[in-house]
Amino acid sequence: MPENDCLFCRIVAGGIPATEVRRTDRVLAFRDVNPQAPTHVLVIPIEHHADLPALAAAAPEVLAELVAVGSQIARDEAGGPFRMVFNTGAEVGQSVFHVHGHVLAGRSFTWPPG
Repeated sequence: MPENDCLFCRIVAGGIPATEVRRTDRVLAFRDVNPQAPTHVLVIPIEHHADLPALAAAAPEVLAELVAVGSQIARDEAGGPFRMVFNTGAEVGQSVFHVHGHVLAGRSFTWPPG
């Protein structure tokens, strides 16, 4: 069920423009407006789920598809290696409460992040 005040639900519905990379029946991938790597794509479920645990509990098959789509984008755009980040909670950086994985690829990364 879409949330009227959710930025990503509005992107899914076409009310806010985004540069789409891939769309399936259950997942949408689009470019981050503030990229942190040569490839920085957000992958989200079409249906609203607030965070990663909520999606995993309600629709694990959608979570698996979300990861598969992110992996394919990284292969297509950056040859394969990638980092996929899910923030869960405002304290760790989640600012849009519609689960989304950040697919980051195309450069080297250090550990630990931030």
